[in-house]
Amino acid sequence: MSDYFVYVLRNHQGKLYIGSTDDLNTRVRRHIEGKAGWTRSRGPWELANVETFKSRSEARLRERYLKAGKANQELRKRLNSGKTSDKL
Repeated sequence: MSDYFVYVLRNHQGKLYIGSTDDLNTRVRRHIEGKAGWTRSRGPWELANVETFKSRSEARLRERYLKAGKANQELRKRLNSGKTSDKL
């Protein structure tokens, strides 16, 4: 059984991209190299945070949660203040 990841990328303008994957290194590399959809023309990107989950469904739920309303505002606030943790 492999792990699943929810990751947050940040660009030089402070924009965030939140995604999930089961192959973190490959997925982040594709973003950084400009080979992934929405992030292609908005880089350069840096990995700002990662959370690990045991199932794809848990990771997807967390991804959706971080993309929505108050959770998204809190995520932006923490990352802009330079604070990160295993769970945001």
